[in-house]
Amino acid sequence: MKKVVVTGGAGFIGSSLVDELISRHIEVIVLDNLSTGKRENVNPKAHLVICNIPQSTTDFLCEQTKDVDVIFHLAAKTAVQESIDNPEMYNEINVGGTLKMLEVCRLNNIPKFIFSSTSAIYGDTQIPTSETNTISPLSPYATTKLIGENYCKLYNRIYELETVCLRYFNVYGNRMNNEGGYKLVMPIFKDQTLKGKPLTINNDGFQRRDFVHVDDIVEANILSTLPNGCCGEIFNVGSGKNYSVNEIADMFGGEKQYGNKVMEPRETLADTTKIELDLGWEVKKNISDWISDYINY
Repeated sequence: MKKVVVTGGAGFIGSSLVDELISRHIEVIVLDNLSTGKRENVNPKAHLVICNIPQSTTDFLCEQTKDVDVIFHLAAKTAVQESIDNPEMYNEINVGGTLKMLEVCRLNNIPKFIFSSTSAIYGDTQIPTSETNTISPLSPYATTKLIGENYCKLYNRIYELETVCLRYFNVYGNRMNNEGGYKLVMPIFKDQTLKGKPLTINNDGFQRRDFVHVDDIVEANILSTLPNGCCGEIFNVGSGKNYSVNEIADMFGGEKQYGNKVMEPRETLADTTKIELDLGWEVKKNISDWISDYINY
């Protein structure tokens, strides 16, 4: 792997992946429209191409991706409520963007395509959740990701493109936003702690989430590119442990207050047996250790 493309490479997860690839002396092209990503997140050694993938021509995208070994496709809209309000836009961006980049792979003879999917496609399902669990997406956002996975499987089967789909659970790390669709409680709690305000918690706070550090997500992406015979496969990427929102609040300390009643899964918890066995991946980051550093970051 000498030269790669990272779509969404100015975002939280994408920019972290770019940094690691650069550290491994891999040439990186970033495709991003900077709608949610930030220019300052992009490693200065990467080549940034500002473009809107669904609206770009296939010829233009093929020109930008010449002689590339892998496409990491992370660019997507991720807000659940926004997808409910505007499902057509989510279909155009998430499904259309994924299909266009798969087609670019085919036309440019790029051998590997690593797709960032989501555990949201499971909906309310059995805990812990394995890749064979029932799929029941509860939002247009989750549905668009499932369609993206299905296109990856089709391109693997029909065109023999080597695809891997990674279903992320709740990803945390230092570049998280406290606004927009892809947000967790940690940046909100940090902001409230610094302002001396009570920590605001939705519902009763006993809802549990599987939190996985962005560095572990990055490692899963890189391991997916190795010649390991896992083409066409799907993997959960989670920590295999979960914490309640109340427990996360306790790690920050301070007073709690309970606010909005929102519709959300009661619990998420990844079964990571498959990725551990097939890719040799393992969790290396612990959320309680990270939070103690993050408060002062």
